[in-house]
Amino acid sequence: MKLLLNILRVIVGVLFIFSGLVKANDPLGLAYKMDEFFDALHLVFLSPYSLYFSVVMNVLEILCGVALLFGYAMRFFATLLLLLISFFTFLTAYALFSGKIRECGCFGDCIPLSPVATFWKDVALLVMIVVIYFYRDRLQPLLGRMGSILSLLAAFLFSIGIQLYALQHLPYVDCLAYKVGNNISEKMKLPPGAQPDVYETVLIYEKAGERKEFSADNYPWQDSTWKYVDRRDKLVKEGNAIPAIKDFSLKDFDGGDHTQELLSETKPTYLLMVQDVSEAGEEWDESIHALQQKLQAGTIQLVGVSASPREAVDTFTAKHGLLFPFLTMDATAIKTAARNNPTLILLDKGTIKAKWAYRDFPSFKN
Repeated sequence: MKLLLNILRVIVGVLFIFSGLVKANDPLGLAYKMDEFFDALHLVFLSPYSLYFSVVMNVLEILCGVALLFGYAMRFFATLLLLLISFFTFLTAYALFSGKIRECGCFGDCIPLSPVATFWKDVALLVMIVVIYFYRDRLQPLLGRMGSILSLLAAFLFSIGIQLYALQHLPYVDCLAYKVGNNISEKMKLPPGAQPDVYETVLIYEKAGERKEFSADNYPWQDSTWKYVDRRDKLVKEGNAIPAIKDFSLKDFDGGDHTQELLSETKPTYLLMVQDVSEAGEEWDESIHALQQKLQAGTIQLVGVSASPREAVDTFTAKHGLLFPFLTMDATAIKTAARNNPTLILLDKGTIKAKWAYRDFPSFKN
């Protein structure tokens, strides 16, 4: 039994540390995944706190893993492990059986797992942790009390520190479709042989207070007693893949589409991604003004990208003395492409050559 407990201790401890570190690479990514769950579970009032939950969750995973490896305070940490894995198993079961969440994010964006794989992984961990919980008193500490406390303190400070740095800058390892080296146009295509989602247009009509759904082929166009109410797209067959990038669309405030124009631009193209202009960081103006000089000299292309309304963008550009146009893009797409607000992305014919958080903008002076 002692050998089995030690094997389980190593497996569970290493997995929890690994899971926490992978997600600590990009705390915002986990926060966005939490927002998905909050929305699906009708708990949207928790969304403003998702980033705090993300940071705390990653810290707890790392601390539990370290404590288990060292065998410290097993009564407390074995109970905490059991609570955590029970919670994770509930979430992955919900994702699997509800079909509302495509990926659970248990290993972040770097190691995407299907809901099926994630659920059975958590079930296996639950079984192992239940064994650890019932035999927790048999796990002997590897270090003395002071050594264990110092190890946990070091793990705590490390797990907080790496997340704060990632939030102030960009993820250490970019595992998203917008990482450096990827071509956006290529990532917008389905993989060879993949089947896309199939949708059916549903038309909603009303008659005598009763609403009814019709397809585009059988709606009552000849019966004037039916009044058109709304339309929606209904998923009738789920595809086996989706494009890595599916919502990259750059439009001006009048609706004109500039996506392909910018993705095929032969000059170096800089995109200043500002998800919400009211929440943008400061002290990057000098770098962007230097880029503006290159834009005026005709050596580069430079545009802003934001999900904010035109009036807010106009105020923002006037405040910072920006002389280049802003285009609109979906907020979710910007959050995926740019983990900092603002972020600068350099494109070469649609290929991402570099990304900088606003605290790391180069001077661009030469």
